[in-house]
Amino acid sequence: MWPFNTAHAEDNKQNNAAGTALQECRVIKIDAERLQCYDSVAKQFAPPTYKGKLGSVTEPFTLETPHRIRYRSYGFIFVLYVLDSDNNIVQNLHLGGRGEDEYIIEVPGTYSLRIDGSAGWEIWLEPLENN
Repeated sequence: MWPFNTAHAEDNKQNNAAGTALQECRVIKIDAERLQCYDSVAKQFAPPTYKGKLGSVTEPFTLETPHRIRYRSYGFIFVLYVLDSDNNIVQNLHLGGRGEDEYIIEVPGTYSLRIDGSAGWEIWLEPLENN
């Protein structure tokens, strides 16, 4: 029996879903709607900035502009602490169960993240669009 690589299978599933979503965008006739569709696909399938299981602390990172922290949990408990450069808690975020949410860091500066989860999780740092 050939060994089955679940990570490879999951990558293929993601690639197929992204390809299908892109094809759906491609047929939209109105330019603004097509661009909005592509932007949505890019957000949905962008690789996470941080990914892990259980607990972790990121290296410090510096933000020059406001950013969105988008986070997803695959477990029952997920707590995310946004820490400033002195390791003070700026914000305490949590999810009870699987799900996704976001938080805006409005003030430029140096931050790190402390994650306490019961399973896998993903975090994206996304610069805010200029509106």
